[in-house]
Amino acid sequence: MATAMTIQHVKKKPLPAGLPREWYESHNRRLKAMRLAISLLDSGTYDARRATNRKIRTMAVRTGIHRPSNVTCKMVRAFIKEA
Repeated sequence: MATAMTIQHVKKKPLPAGLPREWYESHNRRLKAMRLAISLLDSGTYDARRATNRKIRTMAVRTGIHRPSNVTCKMVRAFIKEA
């Protein structure tokens, strides 16, 4: 019997002001990668080698996240490997 996944939205806090643009970009990239890694782990993908770019991007579409870049996909696999 299949169960529906519910996504809980977290209340966002404002980011600190005055940091370089690169910091904000890397921060948002890490958040996106973490959300995708959690979704993949919840769906049963526990091995980083099985988390292909195609699978990660498909999960992004299913969860309503913008298409991740190759760098973000690599970061997702690193998060899964650490889990």
